[in-house]
Parts: sequence; structure tokens; C-alpha cells
Amino acid sequence: MAKIPTAQIVAEVTRKEYITDHFIRVYLYSPEVQLFKGTTVGDNNKIAVPPAGLNEIHFPTLDENHQWVYPPKELAPAIRTYTHRGIDLEKNELIIDFVDHGDGGPASKWVREAEAGSKLGVMMRLDGKELYPEANWYLLVGDATAIPVISAILETLPATAKGVCIIEVHGKEDEQQLKTQADIEFKWLYNSQPQISSGIADIVRNIEIPETAKFGYIACEFSSVKEIRTYLRKEKNWTSQELYAYSYWKAGSAENESQADRHKEKDSLG
Repeated sequence: MAKIPTAQIVAEVTRKEYITDHFIRVYLYSPEVQLFKGTTVGDNNKIAVPPAGLNEIHFPTLDENHQWVYPPKELAPAIRTYTHRGIDLEKNELIIDFVDHGDGGPASKWVREAEAGSKLGVMMRLDGKELYPEANWYLLVGDATAIPVISAILETLPATAKGVCIIEVHGKEDEQQLKTQADIEFKWLYNSQPQISSGIADIVRNIEIPETAKFGYIACEFSSVKEIRTYLRKEKNWTSQELYAYSYWKAGSAENESQADRHKEKDSLG
């Protein structure tokens, strides 16, 4: 399998803004942003969050034996998966949206405290990626962490497309006006404690799915993704080509701790 070309850069915050009460948009500057000119907005990347009190990024490096060498604990960044929301090649800026979980996690803590000049490491592929195939009807399901990629999908859907978009957020104050030319029915689910339980899978079960070319993009908490995937694949007989379903996080576990479980579940139904 060919290695996917990637690059890593250190970028600095130029400004940040609260899009909603729990959604923070950060603008990051680096001349090396030009490296990512071929990437797809909405694709995943890895961010490297420096330890508290340190405004430097120490990436792991490859030694002469092609083995990863990690910096000592006091210098090592926390690596998390995020979606870049936009790229401005004229200003050399990357735009990344963060959900303020208020849980003290490294990314949430960093973004709350970030100010102009705060540094963040970004690791991302250099080429483009297809986020979704052509279809007549789309089912887009996610929690707040998935709003960036769902927004990117919505903005690129053709006017002829139809579908349903279900998004779980903390409360009504976190609803966003998501732009699209497509004929999309929006359903907002309010849940201030998604780490405890969620009713998003129940809403999916009540959606009337038309008999047409379809595609589903599902991205939320581990147990919800598992339930939705099982329902669509086993009960509604969706094929693997008609569905992308992946959990960004697992309740009660940090991202690095739950990664193996999430990948295993993604691969369980093919």
C-alpha cells in the first residue's frame, strides 16, 4: 500500500472566536500552510497540543532505523484528531473549530486559554480526499465534534441532492446555520451530557429512508455509531459502500485510549 504523503507544521494563533456558546473557531498562521493547498476541507488531521505551560511543539522523530522517537513526557504534545474547517492561502491561515467540552481535556483546555501567538502542531495529508460518493439522498449524522466535516459536505452537495441531517449539540444556543444548496431536512438534538447517554440513534431509526441511491455519513460517540451502523447494515441492509460510520470519541476514555476499540468496531462489519 502506497504511503499517503503528509506534512507537519507549527502554526500560531492569530485570533479566535466563539461561533456558539460551546464552539470555538481558531485561526492559525504559518507560511507552511501552503503545503496543504491540495487538501480537502473537511478531511481529518492530527493536532499536537503542547503540555500546559509550554508554547513549543516537539514532534516525535524518526531515527536512522525508521523507529519513532518520542520526546520526554514534559515536552510531549497530546495528539488529537480534528477536522480543518477551512484554509486561506492568501493569509497562510488554517481554520480549525473546537468544541469546548469543559472537561479539562488537553484540546479543550488549550483552546480556552489560547491567545495570539499560542502554538499548535498540525499534521495532515497533502493530497485531496473524497468525503462522500455521488448519491441522490444523504443521511448525515453527528454530534458537535462532527459539525466541521458535516458542514464541508453540506457546502459541496449539489442542489439536486436531498437528505436528512441530524446533529446533537449541548442546547439550542449551539445550533448553527449550516449552508447548503441541497434539499436537506435538519434535526437538532439537545443533550448537555452526551458522555452519559444519547438518543441520536433513536432519531435515525425514525427516519424514512427512500428507495434511491443513498449514502450515510455518521460521526459521533462510539456507542451511538455502533448502534446506528448495526441498524443500517443489519436491519436496513445498507452496503459498506453506502455508509461511512466512525466514532471520534468514546465516553469515559481519552482519544488515545479508545483508538483501538474504535478502529476495531469500524472494521467489524466490513
